[in-house]
Amino acid sequence: MVVFLANRANLQNKRLHDRIQNRLSGALENVRRRRAEPREAGPYRVVANVNPRQFLQDDEYPVTDARVEIGFQLRTSDPYEYYWFNWIEPERSLLVGWHQDDTHDDLGPVHLQVNDGATAVDHQRAQFIDSHPLDVVEQRLNSLPDSVFAVEWEQGRPVGLNTSWRP
Repeated sequence: MVVFLANRANLQNKRLHDRIQNRLSGALENVRRRRAEPREAGPYRVVANVNPRQFLQDDEYPVTDARVEIGFQLRTSDPYEYYWFNWIEPERSLLVGWHQDDTHDDLGPVHLQVNDGATAVDHQRAQFIDSHPLDVVEQRLNSLPDSVFAVEWEQGRPVGLNTSWRP
């Protein structure tokens, strides 16, 4: 595991997202930085394609196409950065991801969310990582397979997270 101890106060949006892009380029496919869309918070997103069967080491996984999207908002009203780290499977309308923002204060500073398409079907409190954003990316990337496998399904639709699983 790599630990990043750089000064977080001097982070710059474009440079941070370029460094995330460089980190993911070795592990995922077609990694690119893009400007965030108007409905998205923060200035950039790093997007990468992934073959779930390879990434999750499961030859029986039901789809072969997914993507990872990561974005940070650096200057917030809180003493830490906001981020969004999502696994998206378009074929099954699945989104599972960590969101560190100010949208679910009752769950703490970070939550794990499951969406069926554009509809959130579950939110659970997740571990707060008070660390440099590149360290957050590393830790979330390492725990991504467990989070994807924790999604519960009914009639081919995501309905939540296994309650015995802890993010």
